[in-house]
Amino acid sequence: MSLKLAARAAVAGWVVFAGLNAQAADAPGVAAAFGNTVLSSYPDGTSQKIWLHPDGSWSGLSRHNAPLAGRWTIKSDKVCLRQSQPPTLPISYCTALPASSQPGVQWAGRDVAGRSITLSLMKGLPSQYQSAQTQTARSSAAQ
Repeated sequence: MSLKLAARAAVAGWVVFAGLNAQAADAPGVAAAFGNTVLSSYPDGTSQKIWLHPDGSWSGLSRHNAPLAGRWTIKSDKVCLRQSQPPTLPISYCTALPASSQPGVQWAGRDVAGRSITLSLMKGLPSQYQSAQTQTARSSAAQ
């Protein structure tokens, strides 16, 4: 059961973007995520939210509104997320960056378990998620 939960949480990790280093300059799509929300939508109507931070960290809310956090990197034309909160298997989830870096763009993807999902870059940080983002980022930074 926890492996299934970890896979779902890592799905959150699907999305997009890595730190205040040369990698961010090499992948312009990543910078578009800073200050915006990456939304993973599932066929069952649930969704996961991720916020990428310029320092190479990410935070988010799972499909069940549980706080998530981890680190991201860029590998080739993909963003790779590794989850640290809650602790999961030591794997990274990588997905291609969208063709457009403008908020509102959508692209098809697959979660860690191989299920089809729709990814969207949504403008801004919804106020209802900002407090969760701040708490998760603090928890991740304390690690």
